[in-house]
Amino acid sequence: MPIIKSAKRNIRGSARKAVYNARRSKAMKEVVKEVRELVSSKDKKSAEALLSKAYKAIDKAAKGNTIKKNTADRKKSRLARSIFKISTQK
Repeated sequence: MPIIKSAKRNIRGSARKAVYNARRSKAMKEVVKEVRELVSSKDKKSAEALLSKAYKAIDKAAKGNTIKKNTADRKKSRLARSIFKISTQK
């Protein structure tokens, strides 16, 4: 347990930030999972439509430092590449 007043404030602040980060992270993971499911079912049109929503969620998570910028870029690149792969396969 913290004794110093500023340490108590820091604990309250980090609890608020944890809720915010969890919300951002969950939103991002859900939309990425939806895109991956569409890719696995080879539904290119729906996956492309949902890709911009996934980009938005990933960018918001990166903007708020929930995830790092390079991690966000890597996630976006892999999503786009997986959609491209199903378009080239027959």
